[in-house]
Amino acid sequence: MKFVVLTKAAVPLSTAIKIDPRTGTLVREGVPLSTNQWDRDAVEFALKLRDKYGGEVIAISMAPPSGIPALESLIGMGVDKAILATDRVFAGADTWATSYVLAETIKKYVPDYTLILAGEETIDSTTAHVGAQVASHLNIPYVYYVYDAEIAGNKVRVRRFLEDEGVDEFYEMELPALISVAKGTQMPREVSLLRKLNARSNIIQATNKELGLDVECVGLKGSPTFVAAQTGATFPPRKKKIFQGEPREAVKMLVEELKKEGLL
Repeated sequence: MKFVVLTKAAVPLSTAIKIDPRTGTLVREGVPLSTNQWDRDAVEFALKLRDKYGGEVIAISMAPPSGIPALESLIGMGVDKAILATDRVFAGADTWATSYVLAETIKKYVPDYTLILAGEETIDSTTAHVGAQVASHLNIPYVYYVYDAEIAGNKVRVRRFLEDEGVDEFYEMELPALISVAKGTQMPREVSLLRKLNARSNIIQATNKELGLDVECVGLKGSPTFVAAQTGATFPPRKKKIFQGEPREAVKMLVEELKKEGLL
């Protein structure tokens, strides 16, 4: 069995996020990147499936070369090998163009995949689009918010939790398929320093020379969505008021003041 995990080398802190004023896209070149936090849940899920059913786990990411350390960490967790789709023509991609590159990378390098796993969303853009879009490109079934799965023959039975409803749902799909792993449902294992140090030999870098994709379908050119305009956030001046007296009376005055402001 071959378990493919879609991962992103994300900007780890919101304070480090920079937007290109010309294209309106995230700037990742020259910015320190790390594995998207919620992708680690998907990686742990895939490793558990491999440990139970055998096979291998392959991580696939689209990023500039600065995304290599993120893949090294995943190999340190136990991933068998990783593929980095990296080329300047991929820059500025929205989720649709990104998912297209990822799907084509899977077709070329892991055509006999069993199951594709994705994190619920990314910490730097939080769209939660890519998993479903990769499934659409590959024409395979998918289910989101999964936290448990069993494979039997050519089918996978998954369990997902609906937070709003407070209930579990079960789905059975024919393989190959794609699942998005609910964030916070796994306990990612520690990174082995020895595996991480030896990870570089297990990472394949695929440029568009190898993938051969139409440049009109990737990167900024292949992105149907775009940022039309950007404005800085404005905040009203902060108000400061001190309520004196006995605690109980001070709390009453605070509540009345919040009601006047329309906050309660």
